[in-house]
Amino acid sequence: MSPVLAGVLQLLALIAALALAYRPLGDYMARVYSSTKHLRVEKWIYKAIGANPNAEMRWPAYLRGVLAFSVAGVLFLYLLQRVQGSLPGSLGFQAIDPDQAFNTAASFVANTNWQSYYGEQAMGHVVQTGGLAVQNFVSAAVGIAVAVALVRGFARSRTGELGNFWADLVRGVVRILLPISVIGAVLLVAMGAIQNFSGIHEVGQFMGGSQQWNGGAVASQEVIKELGTNGGGYFNANSAHPFENPNPLSNLFEIFLILLIPFALTRTFGRMVGSVKQGYAILAAMGLIWVGFTALMMWTEFHHGGPAFDLAGGAMEGKETRFGIGGSSIFAVATTLTSTGAVNSFHSSFTGFGGGITMLGMQLGEIAPGGVGSGLYGMLIMAVIAVFIAGLMVGRTPEYLGKKIGTREIKLAALYILVTPALVLCFTAAAMALPTPPESMTNSGAHGFSEVLYAYTSGANNNGSAFAGLNADTEWFNTTIGLAMLLGRFLPMVFVLALAGSLAEQKPVPATAGTLQTHKPLFTGLLVGTILIITGLTYFPALALGPLAEGLAS
Repeated sequence: MSPVLAGVLQLLALIAALALAYRPLGDYMARVYSSTKHLRVEKWIYKAIGANPNAEMRWPAYLRGVLAFSVAGVLFLYLLQRVQGSLPGSLGFQAIDPDQAFNTAASFVANTNWQSYYGEQAMGHVVQTGGLAVQNFVSAAVGIAVAVALVRGFARSRTGELGNFWADLVRGVVRILLPISVIGAVLLVAMGAIQNFSGIHEVGQFMGGSQQWNGGAVASQEVIKELGTNGGGYFNANSAHPFENPNPLSNLFEIFLILLIPFALTRTFGRMVGSVKQGYAILAAMGLIWVGFTALMMWTEFHHGGPAFDLAGGAMEGKETRFGIGGSSIFAVATTLTSTGAVNSFHSSFTGFGGGITMLGMQLGEIAPGGVGSGLYGMLIMAVIAVFIAGLMVGRTPEYLGKKIGTREIKLAALYILVTPALVLCFTAAAMALPTPPESMTNSGAHGFSEVLYAYTSGANNNGSAFAGLNADTEWFNTTIGLAMLLGRFLPMVFVLALAGSLAEQKPVPATAGTLQTHKPLFTGLLVGTILIITGLTYFPALALGPLAEGLAS
């Protein structure tokens, strides 16, 4: 079987698996967030934290819950790293330096999981499981909660109430993420991933010195890292490490986990607003972009550009032979079009255009299908922009799902789409202008610029993957990327929840003959075009200096 055919068959198998899971999981999540009943274990949690799950919240109260919980998470994870040397199960590792501890705490609470450290050489079992893995669950649940709040804004009328943050948070963890993770971890162990609490031990000699490895609760952390679109690896090699991702079957399963909830949430959206066709329209826009990017990436990486490529069957540099170009390309697109950031190959070693595709995937705003929760609310914001543009074309007040898109709504949507590009471009410009940050670049020229642009793109978009080649473990990069991750995560949430509150207060507008049919293919095409044009206009100059210049020169 040719490598190209193998890659295509993997893609088709992945689409089939996602299609089978789409309807049952999407309907189940709609029931979870619409139910008025609480499980016994949920009641115990509410009692422990002093929350009333039945109290409805307006958007400022919902936002305060999100921010308070996240601030507490940053402080707890920071302190846990700073006292690591005194903890049992630390494997002899000492406390993490302050700037790196801040960066890591911000990273995992912001659902980014950017890592400027070697996991197997820095973090003990307690920090890995009690700190990082816990944040993998709760940060993902926060993203879903905010998305559900926006969906309620569209579904409800004449009220500013968006539900209860604490109830949404707990249900997301207890009813969705935990059950799937338990099953997924068992399957990963069966496929060859490790799951233990062993210490450091020698495994042999390497280049004249001893080689040491430590074990860990890898399978359980691996499954939630992918399912929750987190991305932080137990080991520095991330999902290229055989302990995390042993074989092609586990590789395909991990990609399935990455895409599972973001795609299924479109079904949840359709159910909650009372029209599954609306969910299918959003799904179609996400799917078109994802399939298009995957096909383009596979074509780019399989393209023969010389004798070395001919012998290898494509651009194999930086890719694991057990996954090949097909499995690596599908993974790279899935992880950068979501906010996952896990890698099974090194994006810096992709072709110039291939590296640009991974970067552009993040710069779209992580919406195709995007992160857990954040992908849905990001796509709905773009839908608001699309109907606004359509309204300008025909000269009538834009409406979406029976809600008028007025001045307040479009301002909030515009602020949402401007925040992340401003963070990316300003931090990149500062890093390139100052004398010290460029010293962290391994490469010069267009590729070196791409390293820096990729780092801030990954941080501000809450992706977490690295281009490789950039030494990000410096005070400058730890601090600025940490700030980019926090601002890129929580500032957009402010605008999303404010928009949700504004929509929930409106009364429904009856559809007329002039109402734009937002469940039709025409709107899906308009939505995809809006996304690509806005992103292209925003990032094209920066991309032209980096991956485009490198690709055209090669």
